[in-house]
Amino acid sequence: MDDDRTEKIRQRAYEIFQREGGILGNHERHWHQAEMEIDREAALPLTADDALPETREIDSADVLTVEALAMRTGISGEEAQELLDRLGNDRAAIEQAARSLKARKGL
Repeated sequence: MDDDRTEKIRQRAYEIFQREGGILGNHERHWHQAEMEIDREAALPLTADDALPETREIDSADVLTVEALAMRTGISGEEAQELLDRLGNDRAAIEQAARSLKARKGL
């Protein structure tokens, strides 16, 4: 299990490295950021519905919410924030729009 976590962290650190332009010298920061992201993902509920608060609303100013949405759906943090700003705090609509956006990017 630890080998699987380490491999996920290694892959995520490389993705962060690439996303930041492939500039050398930040490998420790990339690794620590990847560790935090992977551990945070592991702590997330298995489905979006499990994560919905009783009100089915979220606070769009919550940075962790933006990051969690981006990680869970595979969109960028900027795209996640834009969806949250545009769609208000209806979690179901945001999740659906994020997945649609990811699917369009994959084509």
